Amino acid sequence: MKAEVAVGVGGDAAEEVEGSGEEAAFLRRSPSGSLRRRAAGDGCADMRRPSFRSDVEHAAAETYLVTRLTLTLLQYLGLGSRWISKFLALGFYAILLMPGFLQVGYYYFFSSQVRRSVVYGEQPRNRLDLYLPKDSKGPSPVVAFVTGGAWIIGYKAWGALLGRRLAERGIIVACIDYRNFPQGTISDMVRDASQGISFVCNNISSYGGDPNQIYLIGQSAGAHIAACSLLDQAIKEAEGEAISWSVSQIKTYFGLSGGYNMSNLVDHFHERGLYRRIFLSIMEGEQALWRFSPEIVVKEASVKAISLLPPIILFHGTDDYSIPPSASKTFADALRSAGAQAKLVLYEGKTHTDLFIQDPLRGGRDELIENIVAVIHADDPIARANDAAAPRPRRLVPEWQLQLARKISPF
Repeated sequence: MKAEVAVGVGGDAAEEVEGSGEEAAFLRRSPSGSLRRRAAGDGCADMRRPSFRSDVEHAAAETYLVTRLTLTLLQYLGLGSRWISKFLALGFYAILLMPGFLQVGYYYFFSSQVRRSVVYGEQPRNRLDLYLPKDSKGPSPVVAFVTGGAWIIGYKAWGALLGRRLAERGIIVACIDYRNFPQGTISDMVRDASQGISFVCNNISSYGGDPNQIYLIGQSAGAHIAACSLLDQAIKEAEGEAISWSVSQIKTYFGLSGGYNMSNLVDHFHERGLYRRIFLSIMEGEQALWRFSPEIVVKEASVKAISLLPPIILFHGTDDYSIPPSASKTFADALRSAGAQAKLVLYEGKTHTDLFIQDPLRGGRDELIENIVAVIHADDPIARANDAAAPRPRRLVPEWQLQLARKISPF
């Protein structure tokens, strides 16, 4: 059930939440809901940090919502041996990496450089986290990040490690949350991501960001969602439809370990445990797969729509078994054939989680981070000099735990 909120000119709710479901009730009582925040589109950003009490209330409300959605999800998944083994592997994986997760979690909750749960829309998950650099001497480049999670377990806090690493290099990161299945289906996720990107484009200057230096990154399922949002926006813009943000505001799109042709991945995901019935429910039926397959959409889009797309860089590990690297290769080929600027970067021997989790937790030089920063700072000689002198991040997890976690990872 969807809850609607009527927002007045001043950003406060003008009417009671419509609908009578639990999600509407969540919006009414949540301290971070739209009834107690400014509207995302009012052009003003609330820079005040929430109180400890509001943090606790917000955490309790979100825990309630996530618990309810988890129970609903289990009705879809059932208790088959494959899912039980996946959950057990996930539990052991998290335990092995817990030393790093605890340190990142402390940074997430207590660092003055993190602004949590900034509201960008009216839905319960329409929030984003901001990671701000220290001692910025001018408008900073910005990354809008859409995290992964198999369209089911995605959450904005999963981007904390990436946000921390890029903020250390003078880059603002906005980690966009969105509705997951079964709270929403793929069109809801794409709509949420697009609205989050719109908020970043129109409001980031209030947080010290440079609106002329905005980059988009998506990881795993988030790479798919972000690519769908980008293409959908380009098509709308090419057809002259009303838009709240322009594709021209995105300087580069980075897709990390994503899948872009859903028709080709149905059987693969089924064998990996994301069963066909669930996946097709997420994608709104088999007949809708092409609409949410950027690789197919690119082939059918107009020349004008393709010309609006920013440069696209796709990253993928060659040992990724969750989403095979061929998914990025065929998308890059389709983009180039259509006339878009596209580059494919493969990381030899890297798995689905190596690039996003294990490598950053290892400390030292992170090849993926360096590649992203090199593009963002390409036109800034001072930033490049600072990058060369930047201290290497310290190790957060012992090597033997990283290696064991890599072997038992369910992803």
